[in-house]
Amino acid sequence: MAKCHRNDIGSLLLNHATSNNASAATSNSGFNICKSLSATALRRKLLCLISCGGSSSHSRRQRCDSNSDKIPENAQECKQLTECDEARSENLCDLLNLAEIREKRDGEAEARQKADALEKLKRVVTELQCGDCGDGGDKSKNAARDVRSIAKENAEARAMLAMLGAIPPLVGMLDSEDVDSQIAALYALLNLGIGNDVNKAAIVKAGAVHKMLKLIEPSSETMNPSISGAIAANFLGLSALDSNKAIIGSSGAIPFLVNTLLNLDNRSSLQATQDALRALYNLSISPLNVTYMLETNLVPFFMNALGDMEVSERILSILSNIVSTPEGRKSIGAVHEAFTILVDVLSWNDSPACQEKASYILMVMAHKGYGHRQAMIEAGIVSALLELTLIGSTLAQKRASRILECLRVDKGKQVSESYCSSMGSIVSAPICGSSSASMAGASRRETVGEEDDMMMSEEKKAVQQLVKLSLQNNMRRIVKRANLPQDFVPSDHLKCLTTTSTSKSLPF
Repeated sequence: MAKCHRNDIGSLLLNHATSNNASAATSNSGFNICKSLSATALRRKLLCLISCGGSSSHSRRQRCDSNSDKIPENAQECKQLTECDEARSENLCDLLNLAEIREKRDGEAEARQKADALEKLKRVVTELQCGDCGDGGDKSKNAARDVRSIAKENAEARAMLAMLGAIPPLVGMLDSEDVDSQIAALYALLNLGIGNDVNKAAIVKAGAVHKMLKLIEPSSETMNPSISGAIAANFLGLSALDSNKAIIGSSGAIPFLVNTLLNLDNRSSLQATQDALRALYNLSISPLNVTYMLETNLVPFFMNALGDMEVSERILSILSNIVSTPEGRKSIGAVHEAFTILVDVLSWNDSPACQEKASYILMVMAHKGYGHRQAMIEAGIVSALLELTLIGSTLAQKRASRILECLRVDKGKQVSESYCSSMGSIVSAPICGSSSASMAGASRRETVGEEDDMMMSEEKKAVQQLVKLSLQNNMRRIVKRANLPQDFVPSDHLKCLTTTSTSKSLPF
């Protein structure tokens, strides 16, 4: 039986979930077109399709009516098709109305949710501003805890709370005598500053730094480890902003952070010491704060703590900032066995970052001071640098090569100066008369030859001594790496090697 052509738009939208694999491509292409249109354009398009479907059904009815005498069976089929088209049109209208109602409902729900969130933030800020009126501060304390929980993982809430005026009352709560209120305010301020530079600047501008330091004064009776830990965490967050570094450094926060790091009274938690170390790194970026750090016992503590692999990289980062100032280089060089400790770091093959930072510190100090270069050579830096140029990272190799070049140029100057001084003293002898001139010249040549032989022999002795010291340093390093006893005595064969080696083992 012949069938009339039908409009499949209604079945495309209504029967999409039950379509088979043969019509999947047509269905997907139809939905891609719908997704590319806005809601209004989609409704207009569907209405146009509905009207087109109605006109086609009308034409089919006319064709069926004209052919009703010839094929009576088609009349029943055309009637069924007409009813089906009308049903599809009604379903499409219902679908459009449902989509419009759902869109409107979702928009209203989202707007209502945002309004509720804003009202909650306003209520919290209001409780902060007047919560200490007649209730002992419980309302403001609870409001500060709400701020802490809301701002913990919601960046938009942090910005909105600051705009509503939450920061000044929180800073004012630091003057409270209640320890719980102080802790609640500290952690609320900490969370408000997470990832928000505007809030960090506003917290410092409101006077929070000086109020925090007031809480940790030696005469303060309210100080406890929880408060000092919260303050260290706040200084870590606030010091990340460049404009706050100078303010925090000049306020007296550095001695507090150093004492927290040293943990002299065993009251600081592990988290507090880590926060203090990271805050000191942030502050050391500003050269103005290096002076305040050198007034404490920080540099000697750092040099002695370099053996701890957990904090060594951070310590070397701070020392890399300190060494940029003349006072910092002087302070590092004044530490006992400072260069021996730094040279040992160069052999940490499992920590390339520490090698790079230690080589940077040694490179700066070798470039700036002659006395430092001598101390480095005595500490056995040459063999460590040669090893680093072979197996170190790319950056560490470059820095090691620069240090070796600096030491090589310095040694060449020493040799030339000693030779010129000896030659000057010989040539300055007086010459009188022609006959005596030849005799003086002959005697002078003999004297020069003897002096040259003496000088060469002295240089050979010096080179042999350097070779011997270098090999002995290498032997001690090998013994240390092998975890052998400190009183290990090398065999006679090894002793022979250290006494008969040539100058080829030196990098000069």
